Amino acid sequence: MDSRSRKNDELVGIMDSSKHIFSADRRESLVHELKNRKFDLVVIGGGITGAGIALDAATRGLSVALIEKMDFASGTSSRSTKLIHGGLRYLKNFEFNLVKGVGKERAILYRNAPHLVVPENMLIPIYSNGTFSKFTTNVGLWLYDRLASVKKKERRVMLNAKETVAKVPALSPKELKGGGFYSEYRTDDARLTLEIVKTASYNGALCINYFTCVDLKMEGDLCAVACRDELNGETITINGKQIVNAAGPWVDEVRKIDAEIKEKTILHTKGIHLVVPKERLSIDQSVYFDAIDGRMVFVIPRFGTTYLGTTDTVYSGSLDSPNITTEDVNYLLDSVNRIFPEVNLNQSDVISSWSGLRPLIHQEGKTPAEISRKDEIFVSDSGLISIAGGKLTGYRLMAKKTVDLVCKRLDLVQECRTDSVRIVGGEFKTEGLVRAYITNLKTRMKSFGIEGGEAEILVRAFGKQTDTILKKTRDFEEDKLIQALAWFCLRNEQVHTLADFYIRRLGYLHFYPDRIKSTMNLVASVFASYLGWDESRIQQELSDMQDHLKSITEFESDHGEA
Repeated sequence: MDSRSRKNDELVGIMDSSKHIFSADRRESLVHELKNRKFDLVVIGGGITGAGIALDAATRGLSVALIEKMDFASGTSSRSTKLIHGGLRYLKNFEFNLVKGVGKERAILYRNAPHLVVPENMLIPIYSNGTFSKFTTNVGLWLYDRLASVKKKERRVMLNAKETVAKVPALSPKELKGGGFYSEYRTDDARLTLEIVKTASYNGALCINYFTCVDLKMEGDLCAVACRDELNGETITINGKQIVNAAGPWVDEVRKIDAEIKEKTILHTKGIHLVVPKERLSIDQSVYFDAIDGRMVFVIPRFGTTYLGTTDTVYSGSLDSPNITTEDVNYLLDSVNRIFPEVNLNQSDVISSWSGLRPLIHQEGKTPAEISRKDEIFVSDSGLISIAGGKLTGYRLMAKKTVDLVCKRLDLVQECRTDSVRIVGGEFKTEGLVRAYITNLKTRMKSFGIEGGEAEILVRAFGKQTDTILKKTRDFEEDKLIQALAWFCLRNEQVHTLADFYIRRLGYLHFYPDRIKSTMNLVASVFASYLGWDESRIQQELSDMQDHLKSITEFESDHGEA
């Protein structure tokens, strides 16, 4: 083990010490430190891009503060298709360098967070009336394998029609010519973002959620961010030498605080996803196919459910709560029913949904599908650095490029080292060791009186942190696991609301909504004890969760009515 790896292991180990530097009840002392220090870098935005920048800068030795206006990953970074993919679809736009870059990044992320980045077989069915022929699919996948540096054992396999139906029996056999079988990776996007924020924190960054940037002061190397604490209304000032705006869909909002935007602007496009029970659409692997309008749609199995996505339409509504219309829903359902004709999904089958925004760089005359997913950095006249565009998979390269610029402006020579920094919970050398850990955990959980079927769900969210959670279950009599999870997240993951816990820490809202209904009163009491909530706050939190549960199956009409 080299010194770099030893240092990272030591920093990750802080999580099990008495410091609990990411605990929800440390907020007051964290705010005090933010007010009374001057940082090399202040990052605005706690999505995947801001998280990656904070980690990169902190591991280069810079002093870093990060603020997020809502909860970490509450915007685009919890509302994606939840794939760490090599960008196959970008070959259609001849974006070869993008495919090559994200393909290599996928391999790095798989190595550094093997519990969160899971191999996922993908099938492209080829129909005579489809976008791709067998020849073009074969060539495209061959090129994809090479550009994305796909391992030999995971490279494409071309199938005939019979072999394709054998993989996914529910597929329509009509005019089916065959299929392309290749490898992708899936993830929990919110968990990935959070663990990167935590890893940055354990490397010295001060990261805080529910702090909104309300003003900027840019005067050379004397920069300041005025921000409002959304939990108590207090306004504080954080001083730094450099400021990076990584606010995702809100990046132009921050740019406008600094100055009038003279350069390219952000175009928001909306992507929605629907979740249905596995018994309504039972598949053992993901399928990637032509939608009605020629776009490509994913159907992905996940822990007893199947989810469908996504759309790509220009959006101009609320950035905080992008809507889902019946037109969006019907588009996905019709596309799926066309290729799985015996399934006949309808709106009543949808158990949950989510909608996210892509902050793309506006390109005149291009449709959303044609606009490049490449990232771009803007530097204003005052010196504010803003970054937009990009993909979940490429977050580390985006961070590297941004922090390279920050270091240059600070006259520092510090090399990026995040290619070898393991993400918290990911202390496994191989995917095989992750699977062995899951198998062992199943047995251990039964000895604790907990259903072993939860093992994979826990490990794919928390990795080796699951040991701490399991040990804590001994302290509870009823609903041991959910209480231990609440305790762990309060103590280690800066949760302040039930929504933080259920939506972004556990992913229950979209995949296990019934678990929320059966446990939220108990969890609210745990939160109340830890955070000092009174009865009024408890009832408000329960009401908010009821609203979230209601929203996941309510869609607006095409005229904007609920």
